[in-house]
Amino acid sequence: MSNTDAADAADEPTPDATESITVYSDYVCPFCYLGRQSLAQYQETREEPLAIDWHPFDLRAGQRGPDGEIDDSVDNGKDEEYYEQARENVRRLQEKYDAEMAQELRSDVDSLPAQIVSVHVRETAPDSWLAFDEAIFAALWQDGRDIGDREVLVDIAESVDGLDPEIVEEALEDEDLRDRVTDLFTAARERGVTGVPTFAYDGHAARGAVPPEQLERLVEG
Repeated sequence: MSNTDAADAADEPTPDATESITVYSDYVCPFCYLGRQSLAQYQETREEPLAIDWHPFDLRAGQRGPDGEIDDSVDNGKDEEYYEQARENVRRLQEKYDAEMAQELRSDVDSLPAQIVSVHVRETAPDSWLAFDEAIFAALWQDGRDIGDREVLVDIAESVDGLDPEIVEEALEDEDLRDRVTDLFTAARERGVTGVPTFAYDGHAARGAVPPEQLERLVEG
């Protein structure tokens, strides 16, 4: 599969779905988790299934050192006032969407390993992708686990029916796959995605953990 095909391929977690909504997200973004809760609520109101066409986005690129570790000393332009406002917004949306969360923010977790494995699952076991994707979000935001840890990813894979946990090692040892995932990050920015979550449908987009009714307007006009 070419880089373009990987970026444009629609996931098919629901075989009967004839439509899909594009979602740009990063697992370490609490608003991406909350946005998916909103999307799930909208999906429940539809008569026809709506599939998710997922595109990865990298929020940690500027903080990742050469050894792959997150460097908290890097100035990302965000002060404590910003983080407190973010926590407040997370708490508000958590209540609004009735979402279970172990914490509001996690600045110490790198989602790159999870995103690499998720892309590999999407490409090689598409029927298991949605369950794996949701399990990653749950592991971080509901259970407070480090999804950048290889063993945690193996545990997540083992929890998904029909998914061989060996897929984690296959993905993380594949340097070509890592490069392709990095290319997907670049492709998202070249398409004008500057923040996540971003939902896109038929040439229109909505950014942020927007409510279900806004997603309905996005898709149904």
